[in-house]
Order: sequence, then structure tokens, then C-alpha cells
Amino acid sequence: MAGAASRKPVGMLTTRGCDLDCAANRDGEFVAWAARRLKPLLWRYFRPVVRGLDLIPPGAGLLVGNHNAALLMPDILILGVALHERFGCDGLPFGMTHTTGLQLPLIGPLLARLGGLRGSQDNGLRLLAEGRRVWVYPGGELDSMRAYRDRARVVFGARRGYVRLALRSGAPIVPFVAAGAHETLYIVDDGRWLARWLRLDRLLGVRTWPIVLCLPWGLWIGVPPPHVPWPSRIYIEVLEPIRFARQGEAAARDPAYVEECHVRVHGVMQAALRRLCAERAADRASGRRGPPGREP
Repeated sequence: MAGAASRKPVGMLTTRGCDLDCAANRDGEFVAWAARRLKPLLWRYFRPVVRGLDLIPPGAGLLVGNHNAALLMPDILILGVALHERFGCDGLPFGMTHTTGLQLPLIGPLLARLGGLRGSQDNGLRLLAEGRRVWVYPGGELDSMRAYRDRARVVFGARRGYVRLALRSGAPIVPFVAAGAHETLYIVDDGRWLARWLRLDRLLGVRTWPIVLCLPWGLWIGVPPPHVPWPSRIYIEVLEPIRFARQGEAAARDPAYVEECHVRVHGVMQAALRRLCAERAADRASGRRGPPGREP
């Protein structure tokens, strides 16, 4: 990694020539400015409920969540604002981000300035060793592009890197789930068959090419640009930290143990997501809205 003196700052339009593995790309002033501007809009439009922030332990921690809503991901913004309000910029997790996202014009610089780094074991281990928080969405596009009918499912596929990262670092996993964000658009089908047919897994490293209905794009085939979200109330809940009996490189290289740890984390998250979806449905059926930003 280049030294601070030679590091090229992140520009407004592109990250070309920047070190995408550098935590110093985060701009604390920009993060604070964004949090102040976003909170009134997000809280008025989505009326979010955010619970469990007090369960996040001090120091290093790996926050693991379910991914929603294609590229817009309003639940990430809501949780980010809530975390910044609670812990400040120094306690805000760094996001492990797909390289393609960091290289996109306009979007890439925004992600980097907010704390997005190239997703890798090396970056995660370095940040956790420094006592920082890291958040990951193991399902990636499999989760964020899942069909609307699967909105109450946590879809991680075969991805277990998050477990190996926790085992190697010794940091606890802090699971969290969001319900409602995946109802801001309608994904007819995740298009895995289409991605295979177009060979996009080899060309772009993506395994889905969804068929989507959203505003203002209408019927869209492929990853839609950020859409105008339908006003769906979003519930986010941080769950109890999970620590594993075995840790270290030997544990991370044991496929059976890695799978055992994954089943434990995924099971806790899946149960919580179903519970939150049921709570949302009950509140909506009863006409119970509650004040913006508070528990109903």
C-alpha cells in the first residue's frame, strides 16, 4: 500500500489511480455531512425502525447483513446513519465492497469516501487487527437481486469467506437483518439462468441478471440503475454477537467447521428476518404506523 504522502486522493468522478485498499480514503467530514443531509429524508420516507445498536461490542467486530434492493440499498444508508449517530465516524464500520462498484464513475468515489474498500480477506484482517469494525454482505448480488417472492429469505449461496475472516481474526460476528428494503422494487426473477446463458459469471463476475419492475425504468432486464423506491417501511435489527469456540487459521481451513459456523449464523439471521417480516405485515394490516424512526 502506498504511503499517505503518495496516496492519490479520491476524486469526485472516478477512483482511477486511487488505492482501493486504503482506509484513509474515508472522508470523515463528508460522512458527517452526508449523515446530516440523509437522515431527514430517509426517516421521513421510509419511517425506519432500528434496534439493537447497543448489542454491538466495542472494538473489532464483523457486522454481517442481508443484502437488499439491487443497487439502491436504502437499508445500508439507514443503518449507516444510525451507526454514525451512535458511534461517530471512528466507530463506523468499513464496508467490504465489490471491486466493480468501486470502479464505477460517480458511485465508486462515493463508496470510497464513505468507507468502502475492496472486499478481500487481507483488507478485512488488517482492519480487524487494528480494532476497527467491518461490515460485509456475504450474499452479494445473489441476495440483493433475489426475487420478490424470496424477500423473506437470506441468500448467501456457497459464500463462506465471512466465516473464514471471523475465524482468522478472532473477531465476533455481529449479525443484523433488514426487512422492507427489498419491497422498494419488484424483482420478477433473479435471472441466474440468464447470467449463465450470457456468460456474465465469467465476463463480469456476477451470477444474476434480474428481470425487474421499478420506477422510473419500468420493466428492466439486468442490474437496474438506482431506482425511485416505493415507500416501504424498513425494519433493521442488530442481533446478539456470535463467537466461535475454535479460532485461527486451522479453524478457517476446516471446511466442516466453517460450514457449521455458517449454518449457525445463517439460521439466526433467517429466523430474525422472518420475524421482522411478520411484524411488518401485522403492523401494516392493523394500520399501525408509529412515529418516524421509532419502534411502532
